[in-house]
Amino acid sequence: MSLIQDDSYVLVYRDRRRRWLVRPKDTPKLHTHLGILDVSALVGKEFGVVASTTMGDELCILRPTIEDMTMKFARKTQVIYPKDLGLMAVKLGVHAGSKVVETGTGSGATTALMAYLVRPGGMVWTYDINPEFQAVAKKNIERLGLSDSVSFKSADSRLGFDEGGFDAGILDVGDPWEVVPSMKAGLKPSAPMAAVTPTTNQAERLVAKMKDEGFVAIETVEILLRHLEARVGMTRPSNIMVGHTAYLTFGRTTKS
Repeated sequence: MSLIQDDSYVLVYRDRRRRWLVRPKDTPKLHTHLGILDVSALVGKEFGVVASTTMGDELCILRPTIEDMTMKFARKTQVIYPKDLGLMAVKLGVHAGSKVVETGTGSGATTALMAYLVRPGGMVWTYDINPEFQAVAKKNIERLGLSDSVSFKSADSRLGFDEGGFDAGILDVGDPWEVVPSMKAGLKPSAPMAAVTPTTNQAERLVAKMKDEGFVAIETVEILLRHLEARVGMTRPSNIMVGHTAYLTFGRTTKS
């Protein structure tokens, strides 16, 4: 049985829009519009318990998932949404022991998911030319306890990677077509690559370059996620929807 410790992260959950990620040692008292929750009193209890605030509102105390943790990351850049990350993980086939290269560390949300999936035995090499971004990402990765599965590289990936023989690659930069040759050289033959672009113009240039470099099985998709307000006799779509977040382009390398 795993009990809540003083340094455990807990997700204090009221509903989809009202949730807080805290640790007892950092936030012994959580002040909310629903009242004050005594977080320190959770130490020694099981995840899944229900705790009451000073105003009598009941909150569920849950063990955070990788989604909960990454969506609460400190960030200097926009993170990739879980709806996109999920398909990327499946299409890339990342698993324990995989070697993954990423260019465009950003705030480290994608890095974190990949590091979580490659354990044990795998490694993620993440490149970014902005040391300020990587400093934030390093702290986020440390927060998750995944530092031993990530190697941070402050370098221009357009000039190539220091390593090779990667099982999968991820592109999340403003000019991804410039990094495609590096990806082709660094990935194993038949290895998959995923790229994230916010605009159709970027996706067009990226696909053209991937074809020039001999990538196959190229496809570009967009994922739209709509929640339903499920209530007996009153179910309807939510009034709020996260629509466009990114275009995802996938491809596989061939042997030169």
